[in-house]
Amino acid sequence: MAGQIPDLHAEARTGTGKGAARQARRDGMVPGIVYGGDVDPLPINIPYNALIKRLKNGRFLSTLWNLKVDGQDDVRVICRSVQRDVVKDLPTHIDLLRLRRTSRISLFIHVDFINEDKAPGLKKGGVLTVVRPEVELNVVAGDIPEQITVDLEGMDIGDIVHISDVTLPQGAKPTVERDFVIANVSAPSSLRASEDEESEDVAADEVETVAESEASDD
Repeated sequence: MAGQIPDLHAEARTGTGKGAARQARRDGMVPGIVYGGDVDPLPINIPYNALIKRLKNGRFLSTLWNLKVDGQDDVRVICRSVQRDVVKDLPTHIDLLRLRRTSRISLFIHVDFINEDKAPGLKKGGVLTVVRPEVELNVVAGDIPEQITVDLEGMDIGDIVHISDVTLPQGAKPTVERDFVIANVSAPSSLRASEDEESEDVAADEVETVAESEASDD
């Protein structure tokens, strides 16, 4: 998974305090601090445009980042806070936490589906409805899975995949306690439409039967 961790580029900030932070913003940077890991805090600047792009992509605070700072060793970090301007809602400061390999964090992990060709329900024209393409798991920072796998072999129309049906990597556990749905195999739209029509016909027949019965009673 190490190669899959996205890079977050920054530069060391020489000055500290409000003056240095204001200058960084004038230079198109967002000031920040990297702390934790039994190492002295490191003041940094992150390019504003790059940070905005990352924030717009979503889940910035639940993503593990490989922080790259010139003259420093790469380090795994997770964002703990993004301070924003109260009027413009733009980032003004960022706090990053260094992680040990034994640290536990919660991250969204991609769900991969295999053996679609061995699912009877899909062969019949059923549709795989993915409820959760990603699942939030609590994992160890040094052993983050690239994905979790859902095996669709044998699944028929109406079958449902819950999180309890999935074999999770060792040490990983869902952040949600309930047995939530990941995906299901639903009937094709043509079959659902046919079933709806049949239900309507049955209902109509029942109405006619009731009407005829009431008429004969009169």
